[in-house]
Amino acid sequence: MSNTNQKSPLKESIERGNEIYTDFCVSCHLPNGQGVRKTYPPLANSDYLIKKQEASIKAIKYGLSGSILVNGETYNNVMTPMGLDDQEIADVMNYINNSWGNKNDKMVTKLQVSKVKK
Repeated sequence: MSNTNQKSPLKESIERGNEIYTDFCVSCHLPNGQGVRKTYPPLANSDYLIKKQEASIKAIKYGLSGSILVNGETYNNVMTPMGLDDQEIADVMNYINNSWGNKNDKMVTKLQVSKVKK
């Protein structure tokens, strides 16, 4: 008999990612994932996040500088590397991918993150 209270690996990853988001991401991207217009791009309903998963992982892993286009707005700021390990990056990606109207059942894994190079 299976335990119906058992959480899926994705759900567990999202829960861990929520804590990481709160510790590392919330000050710029805000609790609602809306970011700050013209300064910090939104993660909520973000076309960039949806279409550019690898680039999003790379930004968390190595930081990001230069111009990006998110939901028709140009953002040109610097995101410093967060110093997270591959599992933490996978967890926070899974949280972001499944929050504020974002829905992505395709789980980001530690192995997938480990393959993203600068």
